[in-house]
Amino acid sequence: MARGWESKSIEGQQDEAARGKARKPALTAAQLVMEDKRRTLSLMRARAADDLSRAVNPSHRSMLEQTIAALDAQIAELPS
Repeated sequence: MARGWESKSIEGQQDEAARGKARKPALTAAQLVMEDKRRTLSLMRARAADDLSRAVNPSHRSMLEQTIAALDAQIAELPS
């Protein structure tokens, strides 16, 4: 009995996942490139922010702050 309940639960989860995928509109190649670029810049910014939180040398901190500002500017320039 428990096995049947478990398989129905998994089946329901798979159906829900399939419905979620079906609702998403297809992205164009240009949109995919922009999303990839946005994701890459966001990851680079997160890495720089993490490095900044641990940096102690003032010149290194300054360089990381400039890097974060430049990445923020690049992210802001991307179309929504």
